[in-house]
Amino acid sequence: MADPRELLLAERARAVRRVAALQREFAGVAEAASAGGTDDEHDPEGATLAFERQHTAALLDQAREQVTAIDAALGRLEAGRHGVCERCGQPIGADRLAARPAALTCIRCAALLRVAYSARNANAVRVLAAQPAGPSAPATAMISPDRPSRTSSHGWNTLSTEGGTSVCAA
Repeated sequence: MADPRELLLAERARAVRRVAALQREFAGVAEAASAGGTDDEHDPEGATLAFERQHTAALLDQAREQVTAIDAALGRLEAGRHGVCERCGQPIGADRLAARPAALTCIRCAALLRVAYSARNANAVRVLAAQPAGPSAPATAMISPDRPSRTSSHGWNTLSTEGGTSVCAA
């Protein structure tokens, strides 16, 4: 395996180049949006300039986060903590570090965190789906189903506290 510092520096150089390319792309999209005669909302060709701008901005944020993560990994390397799982303290496998030089966790902990993150997001989606629109909308509550026939595909009913009518079955 190559030297961890060399891997991190090579990965950082790629990420910095990606940031620069995305900044140029974002500037081009912004310039196109400011050009006269552009009908952003009714583009018959497909994606609107707003979509392209937001997509490029999201990719740019990810690339910047990658540079930050690599810089943090370089700091851990200098402190002698690179290659040690931040969660359990066990060594991070060489294959994982070769694939993801800035990895914070071993494969086992990464899988556990992914499951926890997925479950948390699923619950957040259920709660967000239950939120009514507007300030005058009735308050809602998530309840566990009392009968299988009343459940959504996720096993939850969302009931309104006003009048007992269903607001959302997420």
